[in-house]
Amino acid sequence: MTADRPDIVASTSGGQATLDPANLVPGALTTGVFRGRPVSVLGFARSGIALARFLADAGAIVSVYDARPAGDLARAVAALEGRPVRQLFGPDVNPGEALAGASLVATSPSINADYPTTEPRLRGALAELVARRAAGDTAAPAVISEVDLFLRLCPSPTIGITGTKGKTTTSALTHALLATDPDHAAVLGGNIGAPLVERLPELTPRHRVVLELSELQLPTLSRGTTVAVYTNVTADHLDRHGSLEAYRAVKRRLAELVDPAGALVLNADDPVVAGYDAATSARVVRYRRGEVPPDGLGVAHGWIVADAIAPLDETGANAGPAGSAGGRIMPISELGVPGAHNVSNALAATAVALVFGIPPESIRRAAREFSGVEHRLERVAEVDGVRFVNDSQGTQPDAVIAALRAFEPPIVLIAGGRDKGVDLAELGQVVGERVAAAVLIGESGPALERLFRAAGLATTERAATLEDAVEAADALARDARRATGATATVLLSPAAASFDMFADYEARGRAFKAAVARLAGEQG
Repeated sequence: MTADRPDIVASTSGGQATLDPANLVPGALTTGVFRGRPVSVLGFARSGIALARFLADAGAIVSVYDARPAGDLARAVAALEGRPVRQLFGPDVNPGEALAGASLVATSPSINADYPTTEPRLRGALAELVARRAAGDTAAPAVISEVDLFLRLCPSPTIGITGTKGKTTTSALTHALLATDPDHAAVLGGNIGAPLVERLPELTPRHRVVLELSELQLPTLSRGTTVAVYTNVTADHLDRHGSLEAYRAVKRRLAELVDPAGALVLNADDPVVAGYDAATSARVVRYRRGEVPPDGLGVAHGWIVADAIAPLDETGANAGPAGSAGGRIMPISELGVPGAHNVSNALAATAVALVFGIPPESIRRAAREFSGVEHRLERVAEVDGVRFVNDSQGTQPDAVIAALRAFEPPIVLIAGGRDKGVDLAELGQVVGERVAAAVLIGESGPALERLFRAAGLATTERAATLEDAVEAADALARDARRATGATATVLLSPAAASFDMFADYEARGRAFKAAVARLAGEQG
């Protein structure tokens, strides 16, 4: 959703001029574009907090709306650190009150008139506002998401990274590779870590900004990134988008908006992603875990190898063939993260690094030192020959399959949570082939147990809590280690959402790590 109409000039609403989105450009902050403007922020989680702080510091008159009770938002209010922000909290507040008189409406990514998951009253009020704006009513304020506002105002070259899975690891690795350049500071944010809107005052054209972009954020964009990167597009979040085709269309948005003078980095191993080349006139850099594509990257004789990849110039535009990088970059055996899927992630990150002129030797060193990110194949501990791995972010079957293939048997899988309504048949087959035992938790535990047993897995157990699951999995892993003599892996990769037992996958991952720490302490 975007109510942006850049051709609309500022007009008045209740005596207050609406803010023309066409004026939100790099350098606008220095002109005081928000000073004295009433701006409404919808949603008061991470993005909403960042928006409220940024806008208040820029001189705006800020109102924040959130349907949650005020008592649940004490930490968010504390994060304002005394900034003068009007607070409209609770189920009894009419969201229209937050929109009335606003010269601009800024939203958190999950709030969208097109999403059935948005709170109904707010969704209705937003839909009315968007319809007015689309009909040419200049008294209706524009609606802009946090990330779209950032891209409009950002003076730096930007790298947008998206995909169903792998985007977080790829974003973090891309940042690590770009950070090897001492002349260009690299910044990481978006869907990973903190929203970046508050960092706008410090950014310059010499910074390079890596943004992980989710399916929540992409539909809100009216501006693209300098470079757009895709990992893969399978199936996810169908509750929000309604169909696989709609989800794929949402993902395509980043390719449609990428700067024509920039580059589009595509995974040639993924048939959906490979087709996004038709969405842009920008240069396309392809990568795959096989034969090196022309002007792209591949794998040959165990090495990441690049064809001639031309760098962008200092402004983020294509500089032509001068300085093109090619040849062997590094052996895949040196990558600091395990699994074939992480070879793909490393290829994508390497493509970006070469596009920005990072030397191959710097890429090799940084990729070797990169050990991954939290909750994604995170090696937690090894206790008496049992390795514990936190892959709490593995909520999709393809992610769990990749995790199961990243480690040698014996593997004890901990899985279960809130079912996401996707086909798990292929996962059952891989579990039957590679898993020694499984411990099932959460709402989907019984269904997963039936699926795994039907696939030939003989040993399964149920656990009421994650702590109990860790203890049961440890005992099963020790049995498997004694039987095989090999290091056993206890893998938390749930194939389900966390919301039946935890606030989010991060809380689930932290609980797993805490349980492993207790287990290690008990065993001396």
